[in-house]
Amino acid sequence: MYLRGLWTRLFSMILGAVLAAALIIGMQVPLMHPSAKARFTLRVPGTSQANIAWPASGSAALIVPSLGVTMSHNNSLMPIASLTKMMTAYVVLKKLPLGIGETGPCVTVSASDVATYEAMIQTDQSNVLVSAGEQLCEFDLLDGLLVHSANNFSVILADMVAGDTTNFVALMNQTAASMGFVGTHYVDTSGYDPGSVSTALDQGLLAQRLMRSPLVRSIVGQTSVTLPVAGTVGSYTPYVGIDHVIGVKSGRTLAAGGCDVMAMQFLDGTVLRTVYSVVLDQRGGDLLGPAGDAALALAQSAVSGERHLTLAKGRVVGRIGWNETSAIVVARPSSFHWWPVQGSLPVSVKFSHFSSAIHRGQRVGWLIVHARRLERIALVARTNVSPPSLWQRLR
Repeated sequence: MYLRGLWTRLFSMILGAVLAAALIIGMQVPLMHPSAKARFTLRVPGTSQANIAWPASGSAALIVPSLGVTMSHNNSLMPIASLTKMMTAYVVLKKLPLGIGETGPCVTVSASDVATYEAMIQTDQSNVLVSAGEQLCEFDLLDGLLVHSANNFSVILADMVAGDTTNFVALMNQTAASMGFVGTHYVDTSGYDPGSVSTALDQGLLAQRLMRSPLVRSIVGQTSVTLPVAGTVGSYTPYVGIDHVIGVKSGRTLAAGGCDVMAMQFLDGTVLRTVYSVVLDQRGGDLLGPAGDAALALAQSAVSGERHLTLAKGRVVGRIGWNETSAIVVARPSSFHWWPVQGSLPVSVKFSHFSSAIHRGQRVGWLIVHARRLERIALVARTNVSPPSLWQRLR
């Protein structure tokens, strides 16, 4: 009886140990199937911002809206001369919207308007000849304001919209604040007063908004305009109509130096894009010439030297597996193009989760590229990969 009890107790102990071991192993089973490790090894060439032709003095900005590019250089507050008139035009069109082919409201030029014109001649301000009794409509005034940079037209437009320049300048500053232009401040409608200040980046962002108007684009792309009394007057904006430049505004004073906001188009594959280059406080010569040269060089540097990366089918871009691994390869040939202002090619990788064998040719992830368009390229295993053995898992 004693031996029978002993054997029963021994059997119970062994059975308990076996059950306990089984429980422990069962708890460890999920840990014995670790996910395959994947790593991306493709080196994507980058682009140094040193390729951008920032001016040697003053401040500057570059904006390519459709590529999400916004860059600046020495972006400090400075007088902006006649770039001020971009905000004047923006506020006018917000209050008195105008489409292509429309004239808008008209005013009769008064003796006071003529006196303003004559006073501006005495102070060597840019202006357009006016005559008492002359009829000028909103479209004429915008033509003269944006193309020939007429300071006297900015005053007439302010009176038309707000009753006087004081109220109109208040609207300009309210609009600048609503756009988030910290520090940008206007004290007049023309920029002749050096108290009208802004940054290159703010002026580029304003130009981008202003150019959303088909009317504005049609105006600033002109090399000259014809007005009722003044006749044909030319544009002060450098390079308009040359080297794919389509506007938008320039300015110069002794305090501000030469300033230019330039919109230039370039072809990206089959897509026509626009780059905005802004330069402030350029010196030398007639001020406008150096400003135009600097803005053009800046814009051209942003779109020159297009970068490209070609991936042949089967190109190794990484590895996947456990102790035994397989090369990860590109499933189809692909070619990507991007511009220096975008920096490095925007690339990301998304790998799938594997806890069992991986087979040759099986998709293991995606290569996601944001170049001219969003592309997803399948990544596959080049060889079979066996999962780790039980012994390897337990080690």
